[in-house]
Amino acid sequence: MATASVAFKSREDHRKQLELEEARKAGLAPAEVDEDGKEINPHIPQYMSSAPWYLNAERPSLKHQRKWKSDPNYTKSWYDRGAKIFQAEKYRKGACENCGAMTHDAKSCMERPRKKGAKWTNMHIAPDEKIETFELDYDGKRDRWNGYDASTYARVIERYEARDEARRKYLKEQQLKKLEEKNSKNEGEGEGEGGEISDEEDDDDALKVDEAKVDESKQMDFAKVEKRVRTTGGGSTGTVRNLRIREDTAKYLLNLDVNSSYYDPKTRSMREDPLPDADPNEKFYEGDNQYRMSGQALEFKQLNIHAWEAFDKGQDIHMQAAPSQAELLFKNYKVIKEKLKSKTKDTIMEKYGNAATEEEIPMELLLGQSERQVEYDRAGRIIKGMETSLPKSKYEEDVFINNHTSVWGSWWKDHQWGYKCCKQTIRNSYCTGAAGIEAAEAATDLMKSNIARKASSEDAPAPAQEKKHVTWGTDVPEDLVLDEKLLTEALKKEEEKRREEKDERKRKYNVRWNDEVTAEEMEAYRMKRVHHDDPMKDFLN
Repeated sequence: MATASVAFKSREDHRKQLELEEARKAGLAPAEVDEDGKEINPHIPQYMSSAPWYLNAERPSLKHQRKWKSDPNYTKSWYDRGAKIFQAEKYRKGACENCGAMTHDAKSCMERPRKKGAKWTNMHIAPDEKIETFELDYDGKRDRWNGYDASTYARVIERYEARDEARRKYLKEQQLKKLEEKNSKNEGEGEGEGGEISDEEDDDDALKVDEAKVDESKQMDFAKVEKRVRTTGGGSTGTVRNLRIREDTAKYLLNLDVNSSYYDPKTRSMREDPLPDADPNEKFYEGDNQYRMSGQALEFKQLNIHAWEAFDKGQDIHMQAAPSQAELLFKNYKVIKEKLKSKTKDTIMEKYGNAATEEEIPMELLLGQSERQVEYDRAGRIIKGMETSLPKSKYEEDVFINNHTSVWGSWWKDHQWGYKCCKQTIRNSYCTGAAGIEAAEAATDLMKSNIARKASSEDAPAPAQEKKHVTWGTDVPEDLVLDEKLLTEALKKEEEKRREEKDERKRKYNVRWNDEVTAEEMEAYRMKRVHHDDPMKDFLN
């Protein structure tokens, strides 16, 4: 058997250790114990994870890998929450300006901010908190439940037990109520038949009541939870309610056709009906979609649709972010919609009446009997007694305004409507009668005569006047007579003028201009002017 190898400082230490072990085996020396006070078997090495069965070892361990001695400075205690130490009567320097406690400042104060702090009022000084510091070991720092009081969980257990007790009590009362109603009903029937009830029936009713009081386990069967252990790796992976009797045929065995409804083994769902052609009265399963379109599933779908539509219309509503708000808005919407619907119904009934609540029509009218005499010919046409009535319009008829004797639109002329009584085409005009018609005809005749006179005067053209062109115009009259000497002088002046324009150095300082232009000077200007459109302008000079 392998033993633990221990390094000794000298041979003497090794010899003492062997003597101590021999003394312990003989029972002359006390046995070595661990930190829990249990005896350590010297034949079992302390590094073994599991000891042989024949050594009768109670606790094999890896003690050499542990820290043998625990540090006395480490503690497992926790903060004393809400503990107070000292409460002063006056404000102390350096204390919190808001509440007056010395253990924190105003920035980290957890009290409600006062209108005037304790520093200025010197009243209602808060007590100092108990501040503790702990030096935790490795496990203590990582302990999630450090400082947890297990006694607080008793409140949760009490709350759930009270709820279950109230539920059981309510179910018992409902069952007793049903039995009492049934008993009273049977008593009423017995009194009608003869008023005799046997003692055996009374005993049976009492037995039923006792069974209702005693039997409470069957009422809680629905809340029974079973573990699923038929998993790939074994063991339980969750819980499932016992909702189906195991003798029933599984949904995926109802129709073995490959092309029938799809069964998803992961979610155990089959949405479509596996037997769509079967009699619905004989089917107990019609697919999972029947649950989606009935009961609270349909209401939940309507709630989602309402939330989407309200969000599209600009309301700040979200089904996942604020479900309570969405449900409250949906309830308000349904109430308002119902009120609007009833209001519309009442308005229609006030206007048109309700035939269901009115008095019954007399039998004479229902059978079509009356004292009116109607005569028919051999072909079945009405000769006398039932004249056809003209249908009435929803608009006002035969209403005359402004002293008119006919309605608007009874006269038409020149693409205009008017009144037949006065032949006026203005809607709001006052009726003038026959005098207005004569005056309108006279005005029309006068207007026609004026138009004819104007047309005849425009036909005769006015005599054209001869236009005399000025001497400096663009058009030269034919009867213009020019002096040859004056024209020669004007040509010379025009050449000198053009020469000066080409060379500005020859222009004199004092230049006199004559604004009067004679016919000869104008003719000289025309003769010397350059015509830019003339194709022979380059060959003139």
